[in-house]
Amino acid sequence: MVSWMTKSDDAILELLDESNLTIPPMAIAFNIENISRPTVDRRLPKLEKAGLIKRYDEPRGYTEITQKGRTYLAGNLSAEELESDAE
Repeated sequence: MVSWMTKSDDAILELLDESNLTIPPMAIAFNIENISRPTVDRRLPKLEKAGLIKRYDEPRGYTEITQKGRTYLAGNLSAEELESDAE
């Protein structure tokens, strides 16, 4: 795991990948056990900065996983690549 990432990040990415939907933060939090809405709100900007998700202004806050996020989940993206992308 990358130093800045948490278990919540993997859970968020997995939900977005498995659902293959673009969904708002409230729905993300609702569908992941033991992850609160404030946690989702804190983690999404970090995942977006690393290019793992895309967030939309309209409709506000809707989020989807990117191809890079799918590549990460598949284990085909090195921790070094993610470390440098999040800086």
